[in-house]
Amino acid sequence: MQETDLPLTIRFFIFAIVGIAFIVSMRNRRSTSLRLAVLNRWTRWLSIALGSAYLMYDFNWFDRPYWVLALVSFLGWLLLETVYTWIYISALSKSAFSLFPRFVENDSGEEWPTQKKLIELKDWLRSRGFKRTQALLADIGSGVNLRSTVFQNEEGTVRFQILFIPQNNGVIGFCFSFSTENQDGERIITDNLYMPYGGFYPTSWNVVRKPWSRSASRLYRIHKERIDKQALRVYDQIPLDELNEQQRMLEKTNLEEGFLVPYHLQEEMGRITWEGRYRVWKEVWLLNYFGVTSN
Repeated sequence: MQETDLPLTIRFFIFAIVGIAFIVSMRNRRSTSLRLAVLNRWTRWLSIALGSAYLMYDFNWFDRPYWVLALVSFLGWLLLETVYTWIYISALSKSAFSLFPRFVENDSGEEWPTQKKLIELKDWLRSRGFKRTQALLADIGSGVNLRSTVFQNEEGTVRFQILFIPQNNGVIGFCFSFSTENQDGERIITDNLYMPYGGFYPTSWNVVRKPWSRSASRLYRIHKERIDKQALRVYDQIPLDELNEQQRMLEKTNLEEGFLVPYHLQEEMGRITWEGRYRVWKEVWLLNYFGVTSN
């Protein structure tokens, strides 16, 4: 039997965390905000750890101090989510989900969602001299399509690509990137993708990922600082050909670096090696709980 009850302040704190977690979870279901998603995961983790420990302590299931039960619950959730994430990655490795999807031209008429932020983004692009060059579509499997639109600046040296990402809550999320090639053949990419990647990039690519930066103007400023005083190449390929070439380069690089299993063994072993699965797992955790990437 426990000798003392928990102080009222600790009980209030536990109930407050559980309440906050519930409110954040409700808001997160209708949002694509990375900040809210990270906050949702932390409050969920804390509420499960503190709440389950409170039940075990209050019902005298274990003769241990509350802080010990809370710590064990906290680590237990870490273990459970790790196992779940690893199983998900293993299933992805053996699924028909396309890891490096190829694009086709989007002639469906569905291109730009009518969200206030996206309308403002299109106006901002227009004000900076970016013109739409092509709308694209990629089938990633199970009837899920990624829509994308590519813009190019007046000089033809910077391309802006936006990806529209379907969410489980029905809301359309979006990420974007700025890319440039210099005369030395280096591809300079600045993006805010918050989807886990975990793979390798070709040695000629210089990629900076800023998942927390949801502002196109801020990301563009970072990109311009990176390409400042460099001799830039004017794009001569249409976006469709260029993006599909990039996907082929990424797939080839990840085969060579050991992220992907050789083609003739993929049916038996899955497509992602054990090292690759660890890299994806690490990327998922960093993005989910800190909003940063490992690359």
